[in-house]
Amino acid sequence: MKKAMVILVLATALGACSQTEKGAAIGGLGGAAVGAAVANDPVQGAVVGGAVGAVAGALIGHASESGQCRYRDRYGRVYIARCPAGY
Repeated sequence: MKKAMVILVLATALGACSQTEKGAAIGGLGGAAVGAAVANDPVQGAVVGGAVGAVAGALIGHASESGQCRYRDRYGRVYIARCPAGY
């Protein structure tokens, strides 16, 4: 039950993120897990794997957002809309 609650909270938190942020989070977690499992030093492997995974995930997530920009209005609300011409 406790694991299900943790997964539910994490899934809800990721639901409010952009594709780039989701990609970075998922890539970082996956890279850290693989790095810790493969490296001789699990801590160093997790750090390096997490960093590489986060960068790769962010790049992949950003590529899927073509033509969409994130804006913040004067009240602090974030919304996504079409980018200006030439951007």
